[in-house]
Amino acid sequence: MKKSPLEIKILSKMQPGEITLNGFLGEDSRDLYDIIAEDERTLETLGVSANELADKMQYFTDKSSDSFMDSVEIDEIFIVDTEVVRGKLPCPFSHPGIYRKTITTLTNKKYNITIRWTALNIHLIKEHHFFEGKNSAFRLDPQVLLKALFA
Repeated sequence: MKKSPLEIKILSKMQPGEITLNGFLGEDSRDLYDIIAEDERTLETLGVSANELADKMQYFTDKSSDSFMDSVEIDEIFIVDTEVVRGKLPCPFSHPGIYRKTITTLTNKKYNITIRWTALNIHLIKEHHFFEGKNSAFRLDPQVLLKALFA
């Protein structure tokens, strides 16, 4: 199927070197909306919404940001650290707003899982249900994300 001008614009912004060094698609050759649809099907199977995951990610980011650059332990299960670097990033979907360059790292001690995300990841998941393409630097598999965030 032919891509719309909007989809072409979005895909252009997702390429390496446009907004981020490595881009958002990784090695994923699927259509953008097929990537999103597959992750939405996974969420439905898991019984969780993109909003619930994004809200929990934001909760952990906020908790660790309040710790003034130190790791914080939450509920004796999670170790969370948020690194803030200089700069901001726009949404590749041309959604209004720009997002601070942060990287939150969460370790779930119960399941021995460590994941990381950015402020932009939270927005992309919440507003666009986009978890990034397979093998991209910040791809968040919904199943792993759910297990890591909800002990």
